[in-house]
Amino acid sequence: MDLPGPIHDFLLVFLGLGLILGGLGVVLFTNPIFSAFSLGLVLVCISLFYILSNSHFVAAAQLLIYVGAINVLILFAVMFMNGSEYSTDLNLWTVGDGVTSLVCTSVFVSLIAIIPDTSWYGISWTTRTNQIIEQDLISNGQQIGIHLSTDFFLPFEFISIILLVALIGAIAVARQ
Repeated sequence: MDLPGPIHDFLLVFLGLGLILGGLGVVLFTNPIFSAFSLGLVLVCISLFYILSNSHFVAAAQLLIYVGAINVLILFAVMFMNGSEYSTDLNLWTVGDGVTSLVCTSVFVSLIAIIPDTSWYGISWTTRTNQIIEQDLISNGQQIGIHLSTDFFLPFEFISIILLVALIGAIAVARQ
């Protein structure tokens, strides 16, 4: 999306705040329904990031697969659970969440420290980013299709089998 610099920067900051707040909601909400909705917010913000970076195919796939299918499946699974143990108030913190938050924060900080120094496929981060930006949108879509049908065929099929098993499990729980 070709936007003027200040508008693009504002949208990046706005989406970044949405990601951070949604991620905190996923981790801190004790009610799994609120946590699932926060996950939906995070996935929509990621899709909007893809739109801002002119990756419309990946944005559409993100919306269809993750927001449209997986998050809805998570919501159905949560709604079929016994809801009496979850209160309707916004209880954000319990005693057991301290260890989880500490582990998640340490993993987040270590990833922030490691990622900029990592060379991806023997290419530095900035060089790789510049190469991705310089490629055509059509050739990116073609490359994704070629990789999904050749190099990543087996993981792609494993993911589809896992989603099928999750869907069958959700149907089995719903029938009971």
